[in-house]
Amino acid sequence: MLNNLLVDIGGMFVNLWESSGLANGDWSNYVMILISFVLMYLAIVKKFEPLLLLPIAFGMFLINLPGAYDILWGTYPEGVEHVYENVQNPGLLWYLFYGVQNVIYPPLIFLGIGAMTDFGPLISNPKSMLIGAAAQLGIFLTLIGATWLGFDLAAACSIAIIGGADGPTAIYVTQTLAKFTNQDLLSAIAVAAYSYMALIPIIQKPIMKWIVPAKERKIKMKPLRQVSKVEKIIFPIVVTLVVGCLLPDAVPLLGMLMLGNLLKESGVCDRLSSQAQNGLMNTITIFLGVSVGCKAFGGTFLQWETLKIIALGLVAFSCGTIGGLLMGRLMCKLSGGKINPLIGSAGVSAVPMAARISEDVGREADPNNHLLMHAMGPNVAGVIGSAIAAGFLISLF
Repeated sequence: MLNNLLVDIGGMFVNLWESSGLANGDWSNYVMILISFVLMYLAIVKKFEPLLLLPIAFGMFLINLPGAYDILWGTYPEGVEHVYENVQNPGLLWYLFYGVQNVIYPPLIFLGIGAMTDFGPLISNPKSMLIGAAAQLGIFLTLIGATWLGFDLAAACSIAIIGGADGPTAIYVTQTLAKFTNQDLLSAIAVAAYSYMALIPIIQKPIMKWIVPAKERKIKMKPLRQVSKVEKIIFPIVVTLVVGCLLPDAVPLLGMLMLGNLLKESGVCDRLSSQAQNGLMNTITIFLGVSVGCKAFGGTFLQWETLKIIALGLVAFSCGTIGGLLMGRLMCKLSGGKINPLIGSAGVSAVPMAARISEDVGREADPNNHLLMHAMGPNVAGVIGSAIAAGFLISLF
């Protein structure tokens, strides 16, 4: 009897071990866990874009815990293609991912961004829109480069949008075009987009000092004119009307951006504006970050295509910065030295960090030089520009 009892207890421990994650883990899962720790470090210690980088890192951490995939995501029947719709016994992360799968989260993020954005600097200086347009250079150069490296057109468009320096836009384009490509690029593109947004100070400052001479970095700009309330109310309506008529594919992002801004500027929807800026924005940010992170599963993430995407993302971001700076220098020449070219780097869509970098580099050249409000014009123009670029790429299909 004692022997039988020992055998039963031994069998229980064997079954426990065989069902544990440690017995079923793969080396790729442990590599991804280490990568998630690095991202957590950047978010917590270095404070690099922590609001999204930390949820992404933790989602990556959760899904790569050995044995956790089937519980958190779900299982697939044997021989069935591993796509979202074919999951059996879906788990928590599968349900959270619904908002990404059906591109619901990115427009809602834009709603919150619109409610927090002041378009006054752009309205006061409409020429800033030229810088925002020039900063999209990285998108179209990377589109060519990605195609040259062997990605199909839909995948190349998804990778190229990283150059807009806007994570929700990159996710929106990637998921919208997912049905036109057989590659699952979401996790690599999202991680690259948000990582480079977090590393803006490291990436942009050397480029700014290389492109813009020290003499031009010291240029002081005149204060912006005061923008009336009527102008701020009309602006989102007119932009939505014009862009919507010309490029309907941009409306889901741009329309939500302008709705959020109209709620703020109208002055009659304070409760809705506050909810869009705070409760809704924070909730969607958590869901979006964890959902994107959970797609970075070791077995599918650690591929050569991922390294290519990360490299192309850096090229896209750098070229976007260069495009904005070159337009800034051209406008400086045409204005007779009245425009500081440093505001050109803010033409990418990373609000408001890119504008702060323009301010920082300007003050390094002259401590009394303040460029923040001038840089906010190109910065919010970059948000509009990236949404338009996204609509254009989607319209190709």
